[in-house]
Amino acid sequence: MADTRIHPETGKTLRRDVREQVVAFGSLSRTVDVPGWYPDDDSDSVHSGEDLANSDRAFQDLKAAYGAHVRRIRKDKLKLTQEEAGRLIGGGRRAFQKYESGATPPSDAAVGLIELLDRHPEELEFLRSIRPTAQAA
Repeated sequence: MADTRIHPETGKTLRRDVREQVVAFGSLSRTVDVPGWYPDDDSDSVHSGEDLANSDRAFQDLKAAYGAHVRRIRKDKLKLTQEEAGRLIGGGRRAFQKYESGATPPSDAAVGLIELLDRHPEELEFLRSIRPTAQAA
């Protein structure tokens, strides 16, 4: 294999290297080593599917872990049904089913509320007071 190659779009010289990248899902993140063809600066790099296997695995692991994290907070800490959590925190009636299964991540706003309520569950009463239609469960 050649020591260098040329980036197909930028024309920059790329060298085979391994660099750290942060993979995130929800509020969880992990730093992984990603092999690839990198320029001397922080511009575009080129990766094969095999190169990205590590980051793909990390993403899938975080996706599963975040679903369990959300479920623990909702069910064990806040004692909310999925439907009530969807109304109070946002996302709608089936949102927490999707979040907990890992089908879709919560929005940044929902992540913020979920993490805030994890640290300060007493603030759930404030949410209920400003969202009166969400009180009925």
